[in-house]
Amino acid sequence: MKSNRKAAEQPEQANSGRAPLSQDPHAVREPKENNLEMAIGHEVRAYRKKLGITVTDLAAATGISLGMLSKIENGNISPSLTTLQSLSRALGVPLTAFFRRYEEPRNAVFVKAGQGIELERRGTRAGHQYNLLGHIDNNTSGVIVEPYLITLTADSDTFPTFQHEGMEFLYMLEGVVVYRHGDQLFQMEPGDSLFFDADAPHGPEQLVKLPSKYLSIITYPQRSSKG
Repeated sequence: MKSNRKAAEQPEQANSGRAPLSQDPHAVREPKENNLEMAIGHEVRAYRKKLGITVTDLAAATGISLGMLSKIENGNISPSLTTLQSLSRALGVPLTAFFRRYEEPRNAVFVKAGQGIELERRGTRAGHQYNLLGHIDNNTSGVIVEPYLITLTADSDTFPTFQHEGMEFLYMLEGVVVYRHGDQLFQMEPGDSLFFDADAPHGPEQLVKLPSKYLSIITYPQRSSKG
């Protein structure tokens, strides 16, 4: 059997012309509001001051009373869509600009050691354990992420082969496994990783050293719940 240890290799020079990763993982966004009315009020005031006009000027341009504008800018009232449309036209900004600082609640999943949800996947059998470490549906990223901790404790002559949409990332924690992706074989040892297109047939080909344990992180597009 011929194995291929490519996971830790550096990208070839031929790939150096590709654009770098576009997102800075350490970037910090400007502070946002978790109250919608306060977020809208902040933006209305900021855009008005940017134009150098007074509340009186904005009231004259929109037909909204001074008292109403004061309440909007201070986050004391929830303006109607018609009012926001009038403000967007007067301030020369899109309607969506007023919601820029609003921070919707974001979900997080914390799993204590040994408390992941044990699942049965196709090919699961004695000695092959799959623990789902977290799942957030309907998130804002547009993708679904399924992180698994996979433990292999029993040898066998046959192994499950998987093929599904999305991308998959493996990180070896313990043991040694020869892992197949398409027609390639990768001998994975602790610290090795493998990142691949999951549409190709893949799965453990040979269990060299047991017990074996690795992380499997699967990502795929989030499906719309509409229609």
